[in-house]
This record gives sequence, structure tokens and C-alpha cells, in this order.
Amino acid sequence: MWTGIGLCVAGAVGLGVGGALDVAAADPWASVAGGAAGLLGLAVTLYALLGPATPTPITPPTPAPDPTATPPGSVTASGPRSVAAGGSIGAVATGNGASVTPPPTMPASPSRPANGPVTASGERSVAAGGDIGAVSTGDGA
Repeated sequence: MWTGIGLCVAGAVGLGVGGALDVAAADPWASVAGGAAGLLGLAVTLYALLGPATPTPITPPTPAPDPTATPPGSVTASGPRSVAAGGSIGAVATGNGASVTPPPTMPASPSRPANGPVTASGERSVAAGGDIGAVSTGDGA
């Protein structure tokens, strides 16, 4: 683009100087300059149409849904102090003053997805779509 602008400015200045010095000599120079500008314009147009394409930005592909993920909305906990998880639960305590020590290791199997909805609807209820390590729903002493 800047090359084209520079050539136009140089041509205009050259024609202006030629016209100021000798009008009769400026006429053939104007014809040659016009023809050259037309050919350059044609060359630039053909390059823009047939030349290398501008690279389009690459957008990352949308990841496939995780088949082990629990669908949204299928895990609900509606009772007072209830707990529901779509996957595994390490340790849960829902009682007053209760505490739970998680097991030293969770089961070796990977967290399984729930086959259906996971719902904990009663008071202090616990539900999991996967494994449960330790749960205490009663009040501590």
C-alpha cells in the first residue's frame, strides 16, 4: 500500500515539475506515466486476487463432551444439611460437632459417572454418583 502511495506522489511531483518547466515535453511523459500506472494497477489487482491467501485465524475445535461427566441439573441436594455429588465423595460430616477422617486412600477405581440422577432429598442425606469414602450424619458428642 505504501509503495503505491509513494509511486503516486512521485508521479504527481514529476508531472508537476515537467509541466512547470516545459508543457510540450510533459505531454509524452504523462502518457508514459499513465500507461505505467495502469499496468502497475493491473499487476497489483491480479496479485491481490490470485496471490497467496491471507491466513485465517485458527480457532481451537470445540472439545467433545466428557462421557463420564454428569449432565447438568441431574445432581440435587434439597433436604437440610443434605449433600449430593455427581462423582466420588472423600469425606462428609453433616451433624453438629461431627467430624470425619477421610480414608487413607480412596478406592483405586476412577470416579464413575452416575447412571441416573443423583438426589439427596432427606435431612442430612448423602448421595454420590461415584464412591463414598467416609460419612457422618449424626451429631458429635
